Amino acid sequence: MKRRPKSKPLPVGDVLPGVLSDLGLGAAATAARISEAWGEIVGRDAALHSWPAALRGNVLDIEVDSSVWAQQLQLRRTALLDELSRRLEGEAPSDLRFSVGRSGGPAVGRSGGPAASR
Repeated sequence: MKRRPKSKPLPVGDVLPGVLSDLGLGAAATAARISEAWGEIVGRDAALHSWPAALRGNVLDIEVDSSVWAQQLQLRRTALLDELSRRLEGEAPSDLRFSVGRSGGPAVGRSGGPAASR
């Protein structure tokens, strides 16, 4: 039996996105990364009133607790997309959709991340 040459170990964080993508779970990994960084992306105050709810294709659905926060984040749409692109590179959503909370609040986006669907 022929031995494979030893290679340098890679950090799990470098390998995991490729493995998840190979398993068809790339969207779930991207959604989890967005959820984990949400407070840094939108800021502490906005994160208390908004949460990533779902990633559907290239559209990130964001739920907010009031129409005022929907408007505030809508005004920051370009900056938010730029920040997501900076953090996620080629995996970033290309659009954001805001809706007043239907799923019960920020706990949805913070407990296990937003739902990802294809």
